[in-house]
Amino acid sequence: MSEPKNAFYAQSGGVTAVINASACGLIETARRHPDKIGKVYAGRDGIIGALTEDLIDTSQESTAAIGALRYTPSGAFGSCRYKLKSLKQNRREYKRLIEVFSAHNIGYFFYNGGGDSADTCLKISQLSQTMGYPLQAVHVPKTVDNDLPVTDNCPGFGSVAKYIAVSTREASMDVASMSRTSTKVFVLEVMGRHAGWIAAAGGLASSKDFDIPVLILFPEVVFDREHFIQAVKEKVAKYGYVSIVVSEGVSGADGRFLADQGLVDAFGHAQLGGVAPVVANIIKQDLGLKYHWAVADYLQRAARHVASKTDVEQAYAMGCAAVDLVIAGKNAVMPAIIRTSSNPYRWQVGEAALSAVANVEKKMPADFITEDGLGITEACREYLEPLIFGEDYPPYHNGLPSYVQLQNIAVEKKLQDGFVL
Repeated sequence: MSEPKNAFYAQSGGVTAVINASACGLIETARRHPDKIGKVYAGRDGIIGALTEDLIDTSQESTAAIGALRYTPSGAFGSCRYKLKSLKQNRREYKRLIEVFSAHNIGYFFYNGGGDSADTCLKISQLSQTMGYPLQAVHVPKTVDNDLPVTDNCPGFGSVAKYIAVSTREASMDVASMSRTSTKVFVLEVMGRHAGWIAAAGGLASSKDFDIPVLILFPEVVFDREHFIQAVKEKVAKYGYVSIVVSEGVSGADGRFLADQGLVDAFGHAQLGGVAPVVANIIKQDLGLKYHWAVADYLQRAARHVASKTDVEQAYAMGCAAVDLVIAGKNAVMPAIIRTSSNPYRWQVGEAALSAVANVEKKMPADFITEDGLGITEACREYLEPLIFGEDYPPYHNGLPSYVQLQNIAVEKKLQDGFVL
């Protein structure tokens, strides 16, 4: 019998509190099928590891170390923002991938990321047809933005949503206690370029049994300064204070992001950041109220200590399912989360064609946003609440989370020539 093909796994884009849980599920499942999958090689810093033949031999890691990935945040093998162009535009990179895959007997490609990663995975899945190299490619879903289509939600989002909901509630209590003589407005900036899923999670901070004033600024809703200021004024008049959760992608009637710095990232997307002080300054100018603002930034996606149990379980399941798909002979697909019931919450693993996922962005449905454009509806709450359910605390040592740091031992290079990105 021929030697089983090895697998290549890489993490891409912004990492999350649970992306390593997917890696854990994938590697553990692959190890249970040594007759089908040889070694799992991880790309150091994502797809760049494949292009530069900088591969990590995960077989050198102990069972305990791989298991510890389930509760360790960030990207254990390193991530990147690097988007492959089309085969027609850059045949050189695809030729290089085939050289590296062939040299290391790699027949399975797993890419763990968001929308741009799905596009990269789709392109690589086409190698077997266009360049005659046998390869199965499966995209493992991950994105805090929760904007992938087909899947009910994206691993990484539930934990960010939990962090934002908790932070909004706790910060609101702080502001409430000081509002009579000090701060009356707190502004929290969250991620989300075009989709307001993370911002929506701030709405969970307030509930029927814990009423606090929260206003949300969504990318899907055009920012109306006069309307917004009136809402702030009314909340402060009623409660004495207000908390505002603003997505980084909020834009005005002219279509420009309020936080547009005129810069772009490696994927060509606008480089955003700093919308919280913009909104806070508007409040100061129009109402003269004392405020504080904060940017959740990396904290929201790295907060494994307050991760959602649902999210951890789903992230792990997606890693396991990715291996099951290639063993079943599938190519150019993505495991997906299919919700079968919201109350009680139930879900199962499904499958999506990458052609239906790549370059498609799922935004907030209109019926998830209140008529005034500044809050979430009960339908949205019903969708969000199960995703933040449950606690899955990491082990602690000396008062700090005890996370794993892998050895990340490099595989010996077999190609003589270097590759310049």
